[in-house]
Amino acid sequence: MSAPHRAPSTLLQSRRSPLLVFAGQSNRPLAQAICDHLGVPLGESTTEKFSNDNIIVHYEESLREGDVFIVQSFSTPVSDSIMELMLMIDAAKSASAGRVTAVIPYYSYARSDKKDSPRISIAGRLIADLLQEAGADRILTMTLHAPQVHGFFKVPVDHLSADVVLAQHFKKSVPDAHNGVVLAPDAGSIKRASQIARRLDSGLAMIDKERLSDTEVRPRALIGDVEGKTVFIVDDEISTAGSLVETVNIARSMGAKDVYVAVTHGVYTGPAIQRIAGLNVTQVASTNTVLVPDSKIEAANGRLAVLDVAPLFANAITNIHTGASVSTLFS
Repeated sequence: MSAPHRAPSTLLQSRRSPLLVFAGQSNRPLAQAICDHLGVPLGESTTEKFSNDNIIVHYEESLREGDVFIVQSFSTPVSDSIMELMLMIDAAKSASAGRVTAVIPYYSYARSDKKDSPRISIAGRLIADLLQEAGADRILTMTLHAPQVHGFFKVPVDHLSADVVLAQHFKKSVPDAHNGVVLAPDAGSIKRASQIARRLDSGLAMIDKERLSDTEVRPRALIGDVEGKTVFIVDDEISTAGSLVETVNIARSMGAKDVYVAVTHGVYTGPAIQRIAGLNVTQVASTNTVLVPDSKIEAANGRLAVLDVAPLFANAITNIHTGASVSTLFS
């Protein structure tokens, strides 16, 4: 007797590897929130650092044939975060995981995407090489500083955008947001600013500036009209907030009424929180791709808002796991 016919979907379900999500130490709250949306437990693993600074990673459960997702942002301490992720990938492959996806909400080395001075490393490409050598089969990340970093990988890269989350936040919290102006702080941010302006159905402006060093920029002109308008400054990240201070000051000098700031990655290093606390802005909104401690939120005089991107990552993981399109998440 021939075997009974089974529907293709049933066959797919029967062959599908179990979904397993683990986290490094850099942003476990985001990983837990992703798991809560997925309806799966956060996998058990242990990371230890020896007295000589060597790191060891150990999984506390079987990974055999599993579809493994490892959540790790490249945040402080960055080198430890990267090393821990590579060890987790390597250990997962050694434990016979079926597929390993590195979920990197914040890929900090994306800023090093080209050789713009003599005798330097293109670190963004080097990190990509290391992740693949460790055994990563796929990369899931969000708002790369330079989209061309995609080309550094020979494995599939799913690049999520926080634009929809940021736009929805301002639509809900700012009256008449559609009458405002989205301001790109430089030419490199104009595409992202344009996308958010389209979602808000608002105006668009840009600052033309020259970068003198890693910490110093010189503005030259503001292209567009912000006088009497609510202004939304859009960028990929805030580090020391030096560029942000310059951008806010320019917007104010050109007659901006209220100023809001929207970035994907709130890194907030060095004097950033002190600068934001004294800045003439209504709100600085970032997402939880980088863990922002409560102490920083409190020190910013109520100006910081942290928006949740866990649902977006959970949906992307679901689509990757089931073989569905990730691009539908940008609609």
